[in-house]
Amino acid sequence: PLADCVGKGTGINEAHYLKKVQILQNALEQNGIPQQPLEILSTYGGFEIAMICGAMLKAASLHMTVLVDGFIASSAYLVASQVNSNIRHYAFFCHQSGEKGHRKLLDFLDVTPILSLNMRLGEGTGCAVAYPILESALKFLNEMASFESAGVSEKNE
Repeated sequence: PLADCVGKGTGINEAHYLKKVQILQNALEQNGIPQQPLEILSTYGGFEIAMICGAMLKAASLHMTVLVDGFIASSAYLVASQVNSNIRHYAFFCHQSGEKGHRKLLDFLDVTPILSLNMRLGEGTGCAVAYPILESALKFLNEMASFESAGVSEKNE
């Protein structure tokens, strides 16, 4: 149900929230649920979600890392993953937003975000916070000495 997925975003009041749910319910009743991912995107997605989806698909085609930030970006990823399932090899989910529908979407995608800080800020804030963690992990993998290279010997008894 829409009420289980739609949240208040960055701080609308209860009356605006109820109006938001009603508008979405009306749109769903009028348009139904298309069967193809790009039809769903063109029916219910805004230009920003379409652009994010396209950018993710292009980045994956170039074997680039895709940082997925929050609910809107995860929605774009959902469509992108239906167009090209290989995108999953390039995607890192930066955070779970405070939006109740985002947890449902992450569960559906079977992914675990790096962070869960209850943020609802938008503007790529989850990526900005998760990026140093990813960068540190990469440095650990590529630069950290092994026991052998560091000259650490096994314990002699």
